[in-house]
Amino acid sequence: MVSGFNQRVDLAGKIQSMSSGMNLMPSTGTSALEKTEGTDFKGVMSGLVQNVNKDLSAPDQLLRGAMTGDDDVDIHDVMTAMAKAEITVNVATQVTSKIVQSYEKIMAISV
Repeated sequence: MVSGFNQRVDLAGKIQSMSSGMNLMPSTGTSALEKTEGTDFKGVMSGLVQNVNKDLSAPDQLLRGAMTGDDDVDIHDVMTAMAKAEITVNVATQVTSKIVQSYEKIMAISV
């Protein structure tokens, strides 16, 4: 350890506040699925789309805060949010393709 090193940022406090305000796992809407037991397919999908939109707008808001010099926003937070948004887009794309494949299989069934 370097002698005379003074820590400028309370990392433990920052991690705690970050973990409480920011979900690092991709938001695929599983909580929306649990809450919407009696809802139709359209309601579930619109909830998932809203979660994806929220995750995609988070990096822009954090980047804006970092550029204006907000002390609460660090560039690492921006990069983490961008990675989360990228994962969210990948998951949403895969889920969409699976839904389309399932629909095509259902339509191919002859009655």
